[in-house]
Amino acid sequence: MADYNAESISILEFPENVRCRAAMYIGGTDEAGFHHLLWEIVDNSVDEAINGHARNISVSIEEDFAEVIDDGRGIPFDIHPKTKTSALDVIFTTLHAGGKFGDGAYKNAGGLHGVGSSVVNALSEFLCVTSRRDGKEAVREFSRGSPVGKLALSPSKGTRGTTVSFRPDPDIFGDGFRFKPDIVRERLKVRAYLNPGVQFTFTSEDGEEVYKFNGGLADYLAEIIQNGDRPITDFPFVLISDEPRVQVALMWTEGTTTVTKSFANAIPTRDGGTHEKGTDSAIISAVKDFLEDHEAVPKRLKITPADIREGLITLISVFVENPQFQGQTKDRLNNPEVTRSVEAALKGPVRDWLRKNPSQSTALAKRIVRAAQARAAARAASDAVTRATPVSRLRLPGKLADCSSNSREATELFLVEGDSAGGSAKQARDRETQAILPLRGKILNSASITLAKALQNEELRNIVEALGCGIGQTFDLRKLRYGKVILLMDADSDGDHIAVLALTFFFRFLPELIMDGRIYLAVPPLFRVDIGKKSFWVKDDKALNALLEKYPKSNPEVTRFKGLGEMPPAMLWQTAMDPKTRGLERVQIAAEDVDITEDTISGLMGKSAEIRFNLLMDMLQDTQVSVSV
Repeated sequence: MADYNAESISILEFPENVRCRAAMYIGGTDEAGFHHLLWEIVDNSVDEAINGHARNISVSIEEDFAEVIDDGRGIPFDIHPKTKTSALDVIFTTLHAGGKFGDGAYKNAGGLHGVGSSVVNALSEFLCVTSRRDGKEAVREFSRGSPVGKLALSPSKGTRGTTVSFRPDPDIFGDGFRFKPDIVRERLKVRAYLNPGVQFTFTSEDGEEVYKFNGGLADYLAEIIQNGDRPITDFPFVLISDEPRVQVALMWTEGTTTVTKSFANAIPTRDGGTHEKGTDSAIISAVKDFLEDHEAVPKRLKITPADIREGLITLISVFVENPQFQGQTKDRLNNPEVTRSVEAALKGPVRDWLRKNPSQSTALAKRIVRAAQARAAARAASDAVTRATPVSRLRLPGKLADCSSNSREATELFLVEGDSAGGSAKQARDRETQAILPLRGKILNSASITLAKALQNEELRNIVEALGCGIGQTFDLRKLRYGKVILLMDADSDGDHIAVLALTFFFRFLPELIMDGRIYLAVPPLFRVDIGKKSFWVKDDKALNALLEKYPKSNPEVTRFKGLGEMPPAMLWQTAMDPKTRGLERVQIAAEDVDITEDTISGLMGKSAEIRFNLLMDMLQDTQVSVSV
């Protein structure tokens, strides 16, 4: 094993730092990552439109080549005072460089980190930028992140704007990916809905198409309704607010599903966030107030938020000056203040809309009452007989990404550490057989609490609701919804602690699942070791040392994972979720070991520090004393 010293520390400069860890910036080098390069460039043009500087954006694709043109202000190409080089070069060859860090150039923007343009440049075999501004035109070419030749200046033809053309590097993505018109078309149409009055022109092998929607989200909702379930109201609710800058369009349908599409600074937030939370809270509160004020609900019938959401289609677009996105791919908005501002902006108008449109609100009230009555009837039927189908949709926690199979023995529920890892697992999973329930941090220690106290905890309650088999006196193993319950935690001490907390809960309140062999521990890797052309996945330090001893003369590259959330979905699937390649350990307790397991868990997880200390000391002194769980 090579010495670990100062010479072991590598410092990667641009563009090697991006090319070496491309997935860190674009989510992966798959088809989604390939198209993500185009989204980064398009989003820069959209930022110009958001701030009122561009009205036309054109996108052209030809297999593995793309070009984006806007009529915005043009990228500055004068000399940057700090680097003494062109500002255009700084933007395309320096991470965290740009005009969106609060200097007033952009009030609202989707690009925030100053890495989008430079990342696209680093991952492109060829990239050319043409900027037109101040009566001049600058042309700059790059190859794999490095400048080619000199920046060319010439008089402009009276126009302004930016053109970026590029070809993704086959050394990064391989030769199999091509830009797909259907994917690009859908993305651009959504951008046109989000930016009323801005014209998007799309050119592909199918010809030229133009998208311009002056009605904004109302036009988008009309398209969704046209292709979906029949609405129960005559016209939608639409809100356009300037302070805060929010657009919302919503409508209830006869369908049973809830559809929510949200955007922050024109970026799709697939995993939702605080703007969705504020919108949902405002709608639920306003509708409940209306139902109570008009005594629209029969006595003894309880209305739940799920009853109100059933059949609801909601489109949300917010613009935030300093948005906090989750990750570079910006799938979730995390600004806490957005929840309050959106809720405050929306609740009053929804209440007024219901009050001023009696025919709409009456139809909605009847729809909600029917949903509540159906839920109550289904619950009563469920309590009377055993469900024939374990994977039902009666009551599920909101964070649960369920699977579609009706075969219990074929399905698996992954309890995953954290929203970030949960998002990666949702992308990686087999949607037919694998369900994902993210857990928020370290769950409640249930070693010394009552069942009532445990069920007051949202995370533990979500687990019980997802399992479907009840708890305590209501437990019925026949109603268990999944054949396997798998704890998927980080391969470090924090992950081990969370797994122990989860096992404590199962042992204390759902021991039947352990005794029936339903609980498993995933074995994700802590290290990736590259030796020559071979890659090895290693679960801990002991296994790492054993592997390196087998290759004493090699020069291994060892990568330690920070957590499951840092893994690209494809890697997480291969190492921890694919039944063909993953490691999985069943949690088992022999009947004769139940008492010693009880003593061990009570000692380790109980309130007495003295008992815990003595127990740990005994374990250290006598390695033969162990409990197999």
